[in-house]
Amino acid sequence: MLSRRDFLNFSAATIALTSLPNQIQSNQLIRNYKLTAGITPHLFDKKGVSDNLWLYNKQTPGPIIEAKENDVIRVEFVNNLYEATTIHWHGIKNINKMDGVPYLTQDPIQPGESFLYEFPVKNAGTFWYHAHVETWKQISKGLYGPLVVKNQVDDQFDNDIVILADDWRLNKKYQIDEKSFESLHDWSHAGRIGNWVTINGKKFPKYSINKNGHTRLRFINASNARILSFGSSLDGMKIISIDGMSVEPFIEDKFNLGPGQRIDLLIKTYDLSTIDFFEVSGKKPLSAFKLNVDQTSKKNIRKEDINLQSFKKIPHYKNPNILKIHMQGGAMGNLAKAYFEGTEKNFRSLAMEDKKFWAFNKLVGKYEHELAKVKKGQVIILEIWNDSRWSHSMHLHGNHFYVQSKEFENLETPILRDTYVMQPGEKSKFIYLADNPGKWLFHCHMLEHAASGMIGYIEVL
Repeated sequence: MLSRRDFLNFSAATIALTSLPNQIQSNQLIRNYKLTAGITPHLFDKKGVSDNLWLYNKQTPGPIIEAKENDVIRVEFVNNLYEATTIHWHGIKNINKMDGVPYLTQDPIQPGESFLYEFPVKNAGTFWYHAHVETWKQISKGLYGPLVVKNQVDDQFDNDIVILADDWRLNKKYQIDEKSFESLHDWSHAGRIGNWVTINGKKFPKYSINKNGHTRLRFINASNARILSFGSSLDGMKIISIDGMSVEPFIEDKFNLGPGQRIDLLIKTYDLSTIDFFEVSGKKPLSAFKLNVDQTSKKNIRKEDINLQSFKKIPHYKNPNILKIHMQGGAMGNLAKAYFEGTEKNFRSLAMEDKKFWAFNKLVGKYEHELAKVKKGQVIILEIWNDSRWSHSMHLHGNHFYVQSKEFENLETPILRDTYVMQPGEKSKFIYLADNPGKWLFHCHMLEHAASGMIGYIEVL
């Protein structure tokens, strides 16, 4: 286990373990996609159809976008909704103008308008894309999909399956419960918790995998606010990647997945016939999905071990720029007053007049709220204190940061994440190299928390 001194003394010369986006080169392979956002019916259950979902290409989740390391992803996006929207590419170390944040990196895409997203992808991993206008509403209605970047290691897997989980709130007629949007209770408590968990848009789907093969499962949590927890019928689950960053494999009996987070598992089937996965965050385990092992398949069976790659442990640095972020607010909190749009207000006024419940350093944020300006090339330490009664899934756009994670039982070394769940009262340090110019959003991915103040940006000059 690294000492505190090791953790706090690494250099800018060696911290950048994820590659920078750059100008698109003429010899790069371009992966072309088209996404159209529109209102689409969807069969959640044989008992009823929801006709008020907002989906990409008339499906949930949206179509998988795939590329190889060093490819260029080009997405022609068409907005057929009656509201403006944008698309954010969650976890990608992106070009800032392609990051998809309205009012900060681009203008909102109006109804009937189109926009061309084009950016290189330099790192393999599991990512996702989602709407970024009124995220608390547009994501909860279904505007998201998986994004997977592969390299030569991925060619060694016999099966590669995306497990995109969501936590919908449906009414008795299987419609999105629109009456509950902007609920003061949700916004001031844990966020919008649903009542209908799906995997890839379905209840308890089943997938076929090869006997004696190696399977990669790519878990993504698209929920507004629920921290999902997964267990299985296996003796233990081998985690090989976290938020798109490869790690030294380790075993967990179960794992939590906060909103916006991703975890990849390596499954060796051996002589198993079925593998069951459960969502275990509630009082009773819920069947999530099943893997059926094809006993007759002989195609691409690989019995030797896969040569997994992992990022190096945290390197040394010196002379960091320390930014302190004091998170306060919410129900039963200690935020007596805060500034919103230049005016100091007490908590009751913020809540009742402005629907604002959360603050960084006693400042209620929004997309255009500047947290700090830093110079390109500086090592940044975000010293964060969750001084509230609620968990927060903190996401930094355009970067991965080192963090001494407390989310796993069998992991002791710092890891790279772009989204980290901070527990009530927790103090933590997010450490990264500010090598990517632009305005990068930092916010809670409990989407109601971000909408009601827990949001701002860090500009790299």
